[in-house]
Amino acid sequence: MNKPRLNQPPNRGNITQKTQNSNKNNNSQNKSEGQKQTNMTSTQTILNSLKNTETFKEYPIRDLVKHSEEFGRYLKNQRLETNQIRKFLDAINRLKVKLTQAGENEDKAQLFRLVEPEIVLLKPKLAYAAARVDAAKPLSEVMAQVIDKVQSLDDFERLVQFIESIIAYHKAAGGK
Repeated sequence: MNKPRLNQPPNRGNITQKTQNSNKNNNSQNKSEGQKQTNMTSTQTILNSLKNTETFKEYPIRDLVKHSEEFGRYLKNQRLETNQIRKFLDAINRLKVKLTQAGENEDKAQLFRLVEPEIVLLKPKLAYAAARVDAAKPLSEVMAQVIDKVQSLDDFERLVQFIESIIAYHKAAGGK
């Protein structure tokens, strides 16, 4: 019969490997939780900033750039594809063309009234996209609040800047 060796050290290779794997899992879980917290913060930061403004043109341009950078990265991490954001930008660009074709002789208030219904109707399109693709929910949530703040052509121009910035930073972060 074989006698157990009492003075033999335990097999540390298996214990060390298990500890390393456990540490890797904990690190990736911590990173994931940290990303979720950061991502939630970027969406919430924008929504909180919007609460402090009556119209979207009041949204400070430096904040707009900073927040769109964070939000673009967040959307990339959510695996939102660029084409989902571009669909929204394409709708905005069609409105810009419509404004250009309406002529420069019109006053800004009349021009805005021309496109206002279409701007507001972007909200249900965003809701539909969010229902189809989970990653589009944060974009829908933020843009719905932004659309509520668009009350003039100046607000509309700021909306265009915002969505273009989000797409630029989403792409810069590696979004596809």
